[in-house]
Amino acid sequence: MDWQTSEDTVPSAPITEADARLLRARPPATGAWRDGDPVGGRRFAALGSFRTEGGRELPGIRLAYETWGELDADGGNAVLVLHALTGDSHVAGDAGPGHPTDGWWEDIVGPGRALDTDRYFVVAPNMLGGCQGSTGASSIAPDGREWASRFPYLTIRDQVAAQALLADRLGIGTWAAVVGGSMGGMHALEWAVGMPQRVARLAVLAAPPSSTADQVALNSVQLEAIRIDPRFAGGEYYDEADGDGPHRGLALARRMAMLNYRSTIELNQRFQRSWQSGVSPLGRGGRFAVESYLDFHGNKFTRRFDANSYITLVEAMNSHDIGRDRGGVEDALAQVTARTFVLGIDSDRLFPVEGQQRIFRGIRSTIDDELVVLASDFGHDGFLIETEVVGAHLRRLLAA
Repeated sequence: MDWQTSEDTVPSAPITEADARLLRARPPATGAWRDGDPVGGRRFAALGSFRTEGGRELPGIRLAYETWGELDADGGNAVLVLHALTGDSHVAGDAGPGHPTDGWWEDIVGPGRALDTDRYFVVAPNMLGGCQGSTGASSIAPDGREWASRFPYLTIRDQVAAQALLADRLGIGTWAAVVGGSMGGMHALEWAVGMPQRVARLAVLAAPPSSTADQVALNSVQLEAIRIDPRFAGGEYYDEADGDGPHRGLALARRMAMLNYRSTIELNQRFQRSWQSGVSPLGRGGRFAVESYLDFHGNKFTRRFDANSYITLVEAMNSHDIGRDRGGVEDALAQVTARTFVLGIDSDRLFPVEGQQRIFRGIRSTIDDELVVLASDFGHDGFLIETEVVGAHLRRLLAA
């Protein structure tokens, strides 16, 4: 794969200046944020020792997070926004030093927007195990080396337990709302089931009640793509003298994932059978535009993510089962007391609507009489892209 930018690697639209900055150089061994890098809008909370569900002890964890707005004296206006698998704490704001990309929900969070920062104190943490400032595999362990392959297995419940410690540190007893999409929706649901007294309102967007065998299978292929890259080296790639890490495996995992994030409708309508170069599709040497689209996103991803973190987070998603040790999914959902909004997307092939329908049926305090299904050609990523519609529903939730 050619790591340089060119007109043959970015189909359909010119790249942004932020993308151009990101893509000019060869990828580093890891795209993780590291101590000494520009901090940007991050804050950090050192939360002490942490024991995972599996019994592993982390001697000290840290969560990176960003905030917008001001916390009321009684702490009652706090909204927790939880990111998807490859997101981070940078929900709103421009790309710049410390933040390789623009905020991922810029149209949702800000003054006068659905999550109005003139009214609400919005908190967005980078999840435990992530690679943008929170403790993860790329972080330095007590022996002065990266955790790398030694970093423990985490579950969704582990990550929510760490978020609860952050809430305690910030003086937030009950969230006015907990909002999450995709993997963040798994976290949001876990908050509302495991700590119902701490969640007044809940928004679950394009997330399932548990990870199915089909979803675990799709995840397993992505993880194997990383592990079979010779430069992955069993997860011990941070000391590579030439800075060369498992770029190809991580990029391939991202390209596989993109096929689940977007719909067949969008890909077929957007690219059809268009050819990216001047070479005839009847001969070798050129490529279809959709191939370049996937290459571009895989290439871009390696500059802001870490291969070990990808494995850690995907395995955490695999652990998701809201009914585990709670009598099953329906018994667990019956514990939710928050005023709840559930959103499914009609073209979502990663987490199909059937999962959101089950969540909706199991929660007794939904604000709607039937599941809200977003009609979108964008597939799973619709909750990130269709911000006008999603924002309107979040306004309804906050008014409930």
